[in-house]
Amino acid sequence: MNVTLASLSHQTGLAVLDHLERSARIPVVDGLHAQGDLIVVPLAVIASAVAVRPEARWTDVPPEGVELLRGAAGGNPHTLVADPGTCRWTADVADVEGLALGIFEASAVVYLLHPEHGATGCAPGAYVVRRQREHVSLDWHGRTARLVAD
Repeated sequence: MNVTLASLSHQTGLAVLDHLERSARIPVVDGLHAQGDLIVVPLAVIASAVAVRPEARWTDVPPEGVELLRGAAGGNPHTLVADPGTCRWTADVADVEGLALGIFEASAVVYLLHPEHGATGCAPGAYVVRRQREHVSLDWHGRTARLVAD
């Protein structure tokens, strides 16, 4: 299935900025990938550090999507979109580093859409969505990190 940025934008009603090539086919990734201030990590890679809480409430991801994070600069949202019945999401997670926004489980390809960055596809599987951080300097205590502001 060749999903383009134009077809995904039309399907969800979420606009993308004019500088993006709307006819571009959206790549589907089955591993680690980043989009601005978010990073998507297969759950199996970090299962020792991130887990779903026992009392977690899951939400089915609707075709119009679930907003995962609104960017700091400009306020553009990162939105997880999926066909009905193919993906569920929970923000009820425990993360030893405190970076996880949540976990999603997908039985079909799902998409992470952002007005400025475009979209990426995620192959079926379980993924952790985390904030990205960057190392900014070395001080006498060691490295200093801050969250990436998109």
